Amino acid sequence: MQVSTKGRYALRFLIDLCQHQADGVISLKSVAERQGISKKYLERIVTLLAPSGMLHITRGSQGGYQLARLPKDITVAEVLRLTEGGLEPVPYAEIGEDDITRGVWTKLEDAIVTCLEGITLQDILDDYAPIEYYI
Repeated sequence: MQVSTKGRYALRFLIDLCQHQADGVISLKSVAERQGISKKYLERIVTLLAPSGMLHITRGSQGGYQLARLPKDITVAEVLRLTEGGLEPVPYAEIGEDDITRGVWTKLEDAIVTCLEGITLQDILDDYAPIEYYI
């Protein structure tokens, strides 16, 4: 499985929200500036994440985003499913039922899912974020 820019930037967006929770509602502009991501691209990512219920969205001139769930309750797998459309290494539509290698791809997908379900936003914060950003 190859993770696209959408998936990587979605994780960076969510981690930024985690790191700035104490600031209240966070504008896309401020995240874009801190992360070096275009605001327009972040808008597309938010569109993918919004239906999941992981974001609290405040509309208006003072609007922005906050996490609606705790960082420990959002997994990397969930984020990548939303942004990448799935976690399978080979699309099942490309593998026939009688394909002798189907079991390999199923085992690989199981390993990917197990790994990514075991990593939360909180884990990323704990393992990789600079200490001044701990929440």
